[in-house]
Amino acid sequence: MAVKGYSVTQIGLHWVVAGLILFQLIFGEDMGGAWRAVEDGKAPEMTTWVWAHIIAGIAVLVFAAWRLLLRATRGAPEAPAGSALMVKAAELGHWALYALMVLAPATGLAAWYGGVEAAAEVHELFKPLLIILVAVHVLAALFHQFVLKDNLLARMKRTLD
Repeated sequence: MAVKGYSVTQIGLHWVVAGLILFQLIFGEDMGGAWRAVEDGKAPEMTTWVWAHIIAGIAVLVFAAWRLLLRATRGAPEAPAGSALMVKAAELGHWALYALMVLAPATGLAAWYGGVEAAAEVHELFKPLLIILVAVHVLAALFHQFVLKDNLLARMKRTLD
């Protein structure tokens, strides 16, 4: 049986993770200063913002894993009608977002708690990639809603089952 829409849990996780990622992108700069202190052999200043970045990152990782588990067990609705190129781009874009939702916090944790400097460098590279992917994701959703007028946004606002 094909899934018509996302579940309440899938929709909720989508918006919680979106909010957490937005929070990380806007308020994550203190973590850079803390990491520079570590690199200089000093004790980092564990501000509220540093702790918030760590906790939000762990939450993104946990919720992304939950989303992937739900996707594997419950499924997801079919891609909306469109060209083969649009469907493939959407599929690749979604899987790239999932990969970054797992890899960004995983590399951050490896850097912070494991002292893996290469992980910190990779973690830093994920920020611009994440900004680009999120921007393309939002623009694609708006394109569907306002140009194609296929009501795609409804899938992330309410269940359709």
